Amino acid sequence: MSSLRLDRRTLLRGAAAGGGLLGLQGLMPAWAQTGSPGLQSELPSLVGPNIDLTVGHSPFSVGGRTGHAVTVNGLLPAPLLRLREGQTARLSVTNTLDEDTSIHWHGILLPFQMDGVPGISFPGIKPRETFVYEFPIRQSGTYWYHSHSGLQEAMGHYGPIVIDPAGAEPAAYDREHVLVLSDWSFMHPHDILAKLKKSPGYFNRQRTTLSGLLSGADGMSLEERRMWGQMRMDPRDISDVNGTTYTYLVNGHGPDDNWTGLFRPGERVRLRIINASAMSTFNIRIPGLPMTVVEADGADVRPVEVDEFQIAVAETYDVIVRPTGDRAYTIVSEAIDRSGMGRATLAPRLGMTAEVPPLREVPTLTMADMGMGSMSGMDHSDMAGMDHAAMGHAPAAVSAASAMDHGAMNMRDADNAPPEMAVGVGVDMVSMAPADSLGLRPLGLRDVDHRVLVYTDLVSLQPNSDRRAPSRTLEIHLTGNMERFMWGFDGRKFSELVEPIRFERNERVRVTLVNDTMMGHPIHLHGHFFELVTGGPEGHQPLKHTVNVAPGSKVTFDLTADAPGDWAFHCHMLMHMHAGMFNVVTVRPMDGAAS
Repeated sequence: MSSLRLDRRTLLRGAAAGGGLLGLQGLMPAWAQTGSPGLQSELPSLVGPNIDLTVGHSPFSVGGRTGHAVTVNGLLPAPLLRLREGQTARLSVTNTLDEDTSIHWHGILLPFQMDGVPGISFPGIKPRETFVYEFPIRQSGTYWYHSHSGLQEAMGHYGPIVIDPAGAEPAAYDREHVLVLSDWSFMHPHDILAKLKKSPGYFNRQRTTLSGLLSGADGMSLEERRMWGQMRMDPRDISDVNGTTYTYLVNGHGPDDNWTGLFRPGERVRLRIINASAMSTFNIRIPGLPMTVVEADGADVRPVEVDEFQIAVAETYDVIVRPTGDRAYTIVSEAIDRSGMGRATLAPRLGMTAEVPPLREVPTLTMADMGMGSMSGMDHSDMAGMDHAAMGHAPAAVSAASAMDHGAMNMRDADNAPPEMAVGVGVDMVSMAPADSLGLRPLGLRDVDHRVLVYTDLVSLQPNSDRRAPSRTLEIHLTGNMERFMWGFDGRKFSELVEPIRFERNERVRVTLVNDTMMGHPIHLHGHFFELVTGGPEGHQPLKHTVNVAPGSKVTFDLTADAPGDWAFHCHMLMHMHAGMFNVVTVRPMDGAAS
């Protein structure tokens, strides 16, 4: 892959820039040691605090085809940035594109002017200009960086960040590998978005079929099929964009490339896993090798051993594995709709492979997934001709769902919506009784016979810094019209000049996100961590900056608004964000003065 090769001149230029580009494996520390036959698979690394980055155009090849990418220092993914807690980072970014660009430091606590969101925190970086980001490093952990300009992120403008702690690492390990998961299409992202606008199911080639009904492969009864058809809803509408156009990458390598991370039997190997996708949620497993989760979104958690976990777009998880045998293991990152997978290998030596499991059965949404409970034995005669604009999602008890009058379920009626919601063309359903989903296994993993991570398994290793009770509550609805591919908060797109979400500085607020749509939404708040309200050990609620809100469900977190300024708040599904699910959180006053 020519775009990933480093020549001697590039190597020397990177080292001279103050970044200390690590090249030769023999000179690499344990965390960087890796390799694949014939591939530049180790992530080129720039060590801070002073780092030079250049955004430009590059060819990118995978699967025997070459396309056009937007890259940083000519690499996809961009170089690994290695920083240390207590440093002051100085990141100089030069734009060689013919359009504006930017870099957002995802999950990093910094002054809002350095956050990198054009139009919110700074003007953006004009063509052939350089912008210097400078901020103190106040944390440690696994993070990443990406463009917040246009759809450049989908074209390769993303890379990993690792911040080493000032003191000892709480979770001991002998070797480390950073795994950047992403999705790549040779179709331009603007074309992808245009196709979704015209036909939201354009990429869904896994719909239920007559043969699937007759054979039972679809897992649906005739009655269920009739009901979905009457509602004009698709029980396999799992991912907007999937393996029909995406190749799923690990560190820029496709499944056939077999990116390989090395280990010595008996070593504790830390895998820093980052989902840098534009639109893809992955289920992660290593057959034959349990994983101990030690960090989520850069924040340390009490170790919890699992066999599989789901990672939404923009989340990060650190796991430690301890392979003892002289054998290879396959790292599987399977798309949530099972339309494809990323594949990598852990092995003692280069060239080794392990069995790659086949894609599992495509998950099919049921009425229980939509919060409707059991629908058998019900009279659906009133549902004829009903489209999903007239059907709400109700995560409620089965008994309550069974007693519902579906003929009266017009959930676009403003009387059924909270007063702050604009129930117009941008809203095609409203959850009637959303349930907390933090303790539930995610879609497609509910019936597997091994241990699956859920959010309630996460317990903060350190005590929460703010133990105050919230002084007020705030409910925000995640809304959409799937047939028109419109998305928003409380029924409004960002382009409609919505009011920002306002917090007083250092205010303690309990925020509930209610998902009124059929899609999961990974919601990200810039400049802050929040504490998921999981019901776990008091004072040790898990810290997150991104949380996935399952369809028809709700998630509650406590936020201390301690970072003054204007911050982006959005769904990290890139196409959802650009279709309207974006807002600004404003925290005032600034520097103790009146706003």
